[in-house]
Amino acid sequence: MPLSEASRCFAFEADFTGSWRCIPLCVRRKLDLSGIKLKLRHWLALDQRERQQLVDWPDGPQALRDFAVHLEQRTAAMADGPVGELPIPQAPPWRQEQPPAGVTTALHAMGHSMSQGQWRRLSELERFALCKLVRPGHDHHNLVHALAEFKIT
Repeated sequence: MPLSEASRCFAFEADFTGSWRCIPLCVRRKLDLSGIKLKLRHWLALDQRERQQLVDWPDGPQALRDFAVHLEQRTAAMADGPVGELPIPQAPPWRQEQPPAGVTTALHAMGHSMSQGQWRRLSELERFALCKLVRPGHDHHNLVHALAEFKIT
């Protein structure tokens, strides 16, 4: 994934880009791929420059290892304690050849569908976003906006 995609923020995230009051999906993808659980309180404890640095961080294998080490060191002394560790997904759903069941179920409930070809045409970050936006218990209000932005109708 090119650096621009590693740091890409979506139009449907525009209400918090710049202020970085929420963790953007490009950073959440890097967190998942590096096995790091970063709480929103950790994120908000970082200054604006540090949050931007995490958005801009590349996502190659060594860069993700450096990302994890950086966050572990940076959060070690925070009031909420250091970041947590998560298993790094070996076969993440956003890298499957066809849309995962959660995505197709959520789209079907909205009167939409997605072919395997449509899924494959999406960037990895776009597929990641859809997987995150359809999770149970997640506020799905951005899903409609993501579908429009990704031109899925």
